[in-house]
Formats: sequence, structure tokens, C-alpha cells
Amino acid sequence: MRPGIALIGLLVWLLPGIWLTGPVRPAGAATTERVVVNRFTGVAIEGFDPVAYFVAGAAMRGTAEFEANLWGAVWRFRNEGNRASFLAHPEIYGPQFGGYDPADIARGVTVAGNPRFFAIVAQRLYLFSREANRDAFAANPERFLYEVGKRWPALQDKLGQ
Repeated sequence: MRPGIALIGLLVWLLPGIWLTGPVRPAGAATTERVVVNRFTGVAIEGFDPVAYFVAGAAMRGTAEFEANLWGAVWRFRNEGNRASFLAHPEIYGPQFGGYDPADIARGVTVAGNPRFFAIVAQRLYLFSREANRDAFAANPERFLYEVGKRWPALQDKLGQ
């Protein structure tokens, strides 16, 4: 048998098992923590500046030059002013539910939010795993937040284990 054919045969045999047992979420997101962080770097929300959502109305990356450590995570900011604002009021600027998707929490599961899919509702930042979740949440945030209120305490307890 030729080496190329043997390699293809091996891949055909191995790939279904890898695919079926592989991670369902992005490899870099740790979803067993109270705040979504990159498991390799400890950086929260993929290095996006949580204050920029409020100030610029957009998802913008922070830099390593302006970092802060809080809640067991490294947070990055675009400038010293955003960093200072976050440290003064992390409960306002930090993503609600540690960066987990509230639409998924309402269904009883914790899925890491994607910093690119966000909404600010009642002066609070919410991150979503998918654009469709964000759109559904934005259409009726009260309904989702009611469901989240019932499920989040138990899910949060499991995250700390």
C-alpha cells in the first residue's frame, strides 16, 4: 500500500471518532468558570474592552498595555480611562452573567458569549453565543431575564465546582 493511501485510510478511520468526541464550544473558551476566560491566557471576553461597548457602542479590542485583574480574569482596555472606569464600577461595565449567553442560560445551559454579539439593555452589557440569540433577547429582554433569574443561581453554583 502506498503511504498516501494509508494516511487517508487512517484519517477516514480516526476522524469520525475525533469529530464525535471533540469540543462543542470554541477551544479557547473555558465554560467551567464564573467568568468566561481564555483557558490558556486567562484573558476575559477575548480581550475586548468591556467599557468600549458603552463609550463607542462597538466591540473593540483592548491592549496588553492597559490590563486589570478582577474576578480571576485579565481584562483588557483601549486606554487608561476605560480601565479606571471598569475598576470603579465593574458591576456596570462587566458583562452580565460572567459573559455567558443569557438566552442559553434561560434554556438551562451555560454557553460562552461571543464578544462580537452584544446588547446593552438597561445600562448592562450582555454577550451572546449567536446573533440569533442576541436578536431574540433584544426583542423581549424581560422574558429572557425572568427565565435567567430562575436558572442562573443553580447554574452559577455548578460553574464554581
